[in-house]
Amino acid sequence: MHQLIKDVEACKACAQHLPLWPRPVINVSRKSKIILIWQAPWTKVHASWKPRDDASWENLRNRLQVSEDEFYDPDLFGIMPMWFCYPWKSAWGDSPPRPECAPLWHKKLLKYMKDHQLILLIWSYAQKYYLGKDMKKTLTETVQCFEEYMPKYLPLPHPSWRSKIRQKKNPWFEKKVLPILREKIRTVAIT
Repeated sequence: MHQLIKDVEACKACAQHLPLWPRPVINVSRKSKIILIWQAPWTKVHASWKPRDDASWENLRNRLQVSEDEFYDPDLFGIMPMWFCYPWKSAWGDSPPRPECAPLWHKKLLKYMKDHQLILLIWSYAQKYYLGKDMKKTLTETVQCFEEYMPKYLPLPHPSWRSKIRQKKNPWFEKKVLPILREKIRTVAIT
């Protein structure tokens, strides 16, 4: 797996489509128990090459109620984006993940992470890729029906500041989804 991670970090498969140089970001281990799959690294992460160097990740850590040591331990939380490099901005925000990236690397990586017990699908691109036709019409509906995808997957909204607005409009998320998610993480963390 060590060589596979080096291969991911050296990948230039979509270099011609990037606004900046290729700088794939990944942080997994063979022992990763919970895998975080989200869209792509943000500009700050691209610049620092530190997978969790962004306010959204801090929001996610707080949402999960885990310590920094737990959250930054790749044996507990592995990070594997849909697009390993920073995408360019579009009129609607960050561009969607390139179609080459996840198919090129995800199956190979998951093959080595045999002990994973949960995959958190953060935001719609990860959910579309992994849930396919089982995804609901909207991200909100998909997250609302999270129990249908467990125990393998748990779909989540994006942890950005905008999600606080969504949470206020959808109080069921904090009442129903987060307690089950936190309990699952506690269970996985102690096994």
